[in-house]
Amino acid sequence: MNKKTGTTLDKVQVGLKKRYAAERRFQWYGKTAIAIGLAFLLILFGNVLSNGLSAFFQTRILLDVNLSAEKLGIGENPDRKALSKADYNGVVKASLRELFPEVKKRRAKRDLYKIASNGAAYQLRQQVMANPELVGQTISVWLSASDDVDMLTKGYTNREQIAAVRRLSDQQVIWVDQLIDKDRLERQINHDFFDNGDSREPELAGVWGAVMGSFYMLMVTLVLSFPIGIATAIYLEEFAPKNRLTDIIEVNINNLAAVPSIVFGLLGLAVFINFFGLPRSAPLVGGLVMTLMTLPTIIIAARASLQAVPPSIREAAIGVGASHLQMVWHHVLPLALPGMLTGTIIGMSRALGETAPLLMIGMVAFVVDIPQGITEPATALPVQIYLWADSPERAFVERTSAAILVLLAFLISMNTFAVVLRRYFERRW
Repeated sequence: MNKKTGTTLDKVQVGLKKRYAAERRFQWYGKTAIAIGLAFLLILFGNVLSNGLSAFFQTRILLDVNLSAEKLGIGENPDRKALSKADYNGVVKASLRELFPEVKKRRAKRDLYKIASNGAAYQLRQQVMANPELVGQTISVWLSASDDVDMLTKGYTNREQIAAVRRLSDQQVIWVDQLIDKDRLERQINHDFFDNGDSREPELAGVWGAVMGSFYMLMVTLVLSFPIGIATAIYLEEFAPKNRLTDIIEVNINNLAAVPSIVFGLLGLAVFINFFGLPRSAPLVGGLVMTLMTLPTIIIAARASLQAVPPSIREAAIGVGASHLQMVWHHVLPLALPGMLTGTIIGMSRALGETAPLLMIGMVAFVVDIPQGITEPATALPVQIYLWADSPERAFVERTSAAILVLLAFLISMNTFAVVLRRYFERRW
């Protein structure tokens, strides 16, 4: 008997050791998977940060520009129209020639002019238009260098490569070094990246137009999707009769949450643009499309939040004489609101990161101006990232990474706001 008992205990102990070993292996697998995932995430963020942080700084040239009426090609006492059409490009070129008076040949002059950005004349024009009293003076002003010079000073261009590969001639590299020695070339905070819209010139391209386009689009989406989604969830969960019609509606809502986003873009193109004639590439149309896409997510999350409210809350409200509507409005809805807000923010975050539907409705257009309303042409941050990633210039690589950082900051801000709202409205029972 004792021998049999000992044998049974031995078997049990062996089995326990195997189960404990299997549990340890399972925990090790889980920890390893988490570590691998975090490693890839760190590599991804590290790559984005390493490429994108330099975009927040831009190489600029200090030029002494002569803003006399003769140099600008305007008469005495010019009006704003004359100032806007003045020869700022010629003034910038003359300033470069004064820095390097030994440059005489036409081809060498063309290479010299390429050190400054093609938008340097536009930047000078902006300053004169803002302060017309500068006309007639000689001022020192910092203007953007070309993207090739910017890449050289940031170390992205290898000086040891042949000139045909690095896009800068040996003489241009010498001129850049001379400007650095004279303290006329330095990297400064790139305000243009945060203030400008899109541009063909990387050194002038900015994200503000895309940020405003995304903002207007999200406002339209929030104003439409939140009340419609919450009202739909309340009706289906609290008031709708349980019959075949509501079952079909519920199944279709669940199916719509899994529909590819580009299908909503095709729907928006066919209905809002082709049928109703709404303007292409407008945040209004983008917001309507994103509303259709986010509604299933918001409805499902809101229904789950309503189902999470304990039945005792409903029973207690009805027991003290509250009507069905009063029970839902004053007791159930306040308790379910934090979860509803979380679902709404999740839907909005998905809308912020979508690109495919916006491509279908024309928000992929090249938009330079900052949109001032929901009906003006605009683009969105994900689409801006897509456009820059497809550009051949090396300077657009860092702009793409910097725009990704801006998008991530936007998403983190939205999620932080959702957490704050959830804690503010949260009620414990």
